[in-house]
Amino acid sequence: MTLTTVHPAPADTEAPEQAPEGAAVLDAVEAFHRRFNVFPSEAAFVAVVLWDAHAHLLDTFDATPRIAFLSPEPGSGKSRALEIVETLVPAPMVAVNASPAALFRAVSGGEGRPTILFDEIDTVFGPKAGENEELRGFINAGHRRSGVTYRCVSDGAGNQAVVAFPSYCALAVAGLGNLPDTILTRSVVIRMRRRARSEKVEPFRARLHTVEGHAIRDRLAAWADTVRDRITGAFPVMPDGVTDRPADVWEPLLAVADAAGGDWPERARAACIEMVTASETDDKASLGIRLLTDLRDHVFGDIPRLPTAAILEQLRSLDEAPWGDMTNGRPLDARGLGQMLREYMTDGNRPIVARNIKTAGTVLKGYYADDLADAWSRYCPPPGS
Repeated sequence: MTLTTVHPAPADTEAPEQAPEGAAVLDAVEAFHRRFNVFPSEAAFVAVVLWDAHAHLLDTFDATPRIAFLSPEPGSGKSRALEIVETLVPAPMVAVNASPAALFRAVSGGEGRPTILFDEIDTVFGPKAGENEELRGFINAGHRRSGVTYRCVSDGAGNQAVVAFPSYCALAVAGLGNLPDTILTRSVVIRMRRRARSEKVEPFRARLHTVEGHAIRDRLAAWADTVRDRITGAFPVMPDGVTDRPADVWEPLLAVADAAGGDWPERARAACIEMVTASETDDKASLGIRLLTDLRDHVFGDIPRLPTAAILEQLRSLDEAPWGDMTNGRPLDARGLGQMLREYMTDGNRPIVARNIKTAGTVLKGYYADDLADAWSRYCPPPGS
């Protein structure tokens, strides 16, 4: 009997390349967000993940961007976005209608700087809330590491002394409508949209999922400690055209992406370009939904495009509709229609604007049904309901 010696096949000596730890951690943060959040674009996911990470490295930067989850209507996932952020950032402080005094004392206290999460910011800066210059000043001052808030403090003997309270902290806000321009220019703005019927997420259960988020947070904090010295003083290369205030906003986020490695530097710069160049539009409340619904059900129908003049004529003719008497007896005009529609986005996450329509040898301004389709699917009730 002949014995045959069987030699094992040579082992594959080329192990699959593993992502750097930083990239793997950011991947985990992104995956956690995607389980519970629907953001309007891939760029938004990238921005939120990098913002979560930058909060663990705050003292290595000269400035901290605010992140603002804004939407024109309730039910767009803003508060849920803050809930997930809360599980991932250091020392979260949830603030709803917190006074400026409480906030700057919390930030300047000796118990560790909080990450402030301010929900329902529209109750502070909305049209019925007044100017709230004190809170606006605190938020703006805290954008810079050198930012302070000055207050007169009594020494107990009737004397007043001017005291500088440090205001530098990471801050995320969520709300309806818009924010003062001075805050918007210091912010990464995520224009949230109501979740489409085809977009599914897991229900967030705080008792179950907070523990999972904290485990990722701890891993993120441990990685941040390993790159702290490398990020301190780093000046990441900015994409062409991103300068001044937008560069201040994105510099910390790009520094985090560069330290993480993998595909994050490329993704971060693509997100930066997209979000910096995207038009920032205002949001409105339910009158906008009425306009979108009337356009879908009573104006466009199966028509792919219509001139602005024809749209206005149809809208003004609708019984019991507000379009014939908008302000002081004046009907909705082309400018008002344009302002309202610009507050909603196309499926490419661009504002809905009038475009050229060629007809009968002339060119007219008008709107395309394709541009409105995504807003119809997100904000309007089902047809015929």
